[in-house]
Amino acid sequence: MHIDSLIIFENDDFVAVSKPSGLLTIPDRHDNELASLSGLLKKKYGQIFIVHRLDRDTSGLVLFAKNETTHKFLSQLFESREVEKYYLGLVNGELALPEGSVNAGIMEHPVQRGKMVTNAKGRPSLTDYKVEEAFGLYSLVRFRIHTGRTHQIRVHMKHLGHPIAVDELYGTATPVLLSAIKKKFRLGKFTEEERPLLQRLALHAWKLKFVDEKGETVELEAPLPKDMQAVLQQLRKHKKPQHN
Repeated sequence: MHIDSLIIFENDDFVAVSKPSGLLTIPDRHDNELASLSGLLKKKYGQIFIVHRLDRDTSGLVLFAKNETTHKFLSQLFESREVEKYYLGLVNGELALPEGSVNAGIMEHPVQRGKMVTNAKGRPSLTDYKVEEAFGLYSLVRFRIHTGRTHQIRVHMKHLGHPIAVDELYGTATPVLLSAIKKKFRLGKFTEEERPLLQRLALHAWKLKFVDEKGETVELEAPLPKDMQAVLQQLRKHKKPQHN
C-alpha cells in the first residue's frame, strides 16, 4: 500500500490521511509495524505522533502530528472536545426520526471482551444523527460524535435498533448484496456466486473541523471510499418511488 495515495492534506505540523477499512491506525502487539497507518507514516517521515485513532474496520480521516508541540496541541483539542467529528454510515433499515441524538452511557460488555454496551452506569456518550437518504433496506446517515468512546456510533445505532450495515459485532456480518437491492437480479452465466458490493463495516470518518495553533479554521474531508459509493449508486438506482 502506497502511503502517498492516502494523504489528503499536510503542512509542516500535521498530516491528514484517509485510512482504508481493515488497516490498523497503530500496530497492536502482534502486528508488523508496516501493517499499520502510523508504521507507514513513520517510514515516510521518520517521526510521527499519534493524535487519535479509528477502529480497524472504520475507514476515513485520521490526523497525525509531525512534531511534539503540535501533538500536544491537537491531543488537547481532541480531549477537550474542540474538534468537530463527522462520520457517514449506512445503517440497516429506516429510522423512525430523520434526525436526533443518542445520549446513552457506554461501558465494556460484562462478558464479551472487546465489545461495548449502552448502560446508565457507562461513560457519558453523545451522538447526533441526521438521515441523508433513506432507501428502505438501508439508510445513509451522517453522524456527529461529541464524545469519543470505543465503538460509539456502532453501539448507539444498535441501541436505536438500526445497526451499521455489515457490523459483525453489533449487527450482522451479512454483506451488502446487489441481489437484495435489485429485484430482478440474475447471476451471470459463468458466475458461481454473487460478489458482495460491500463486505466490511459501512462506517466512514468523513470530516474534521478545528481551529489550529495559528487561530485558523481547518476543515478536512475524506471522500467516501469506492465500495461505499458503489453501494449508494445501486441504492439510488433501484430506489422505489415514494407514493404520497
